[in-house]
Amino acid sequence: MLRVNLITVGKLKEKYWRDAAAEYVKRLGAFCKIEIVELNEYRLSDEPSAKEIEAALESEAASMEKYLNANGAYNIAMCIEGKQLTSEELSLAMTDCGTRGYSTLNFIIGSSFGIAPSVKQRADMKLSMSKMTFPHQLARILLLEQVYRGFQIAKGSKYHK
Repeated sequence: MLRVNLITVGKLKEKYWRDAAAEYVKRLGAFCKIEIVELNEYRLSDEPSAKEIEAALESEAASMEKYLNANGAYNIAMCIEGKQLTSEELSLAMTDCGTRGYSTLNFIIGSSFGIAPSVKQRADMKLSMSKMTFPHQLARILLLEQVYRGFQIAKGSKYHK
């Protein structure tokens, strides 16, 4: 069974976001072993300099290391400059990872300042949900739904219309 890790910087603060995430985690349990890894967000000043932001991103990247180095992991960095896929294309990419021998699929969501360039360079794929900007809490839920939809498409179910 494929393992899916959603590696995120920061926590879901509001109960309704946690409830939505829990619902998709429950649903995904039928298709994969899913884990949401919430990493600590680096605390910045109110008006951080470029140097502070760079240090924060590298600190967050260091906390991602053990997941990125996991044997058999395919790493997908969620970033604005990434490729945009349809739900069907994402489903095919996920299925393809399994058939190519990857045992783990890591989706990486950075902080509000993004993901460190070092993590993006190591990613097997850069993926963008949209040209629009979403709050990180909503992006997490949207991604969970799309992963669930991807498994449903692969299964041939009626969930995806």
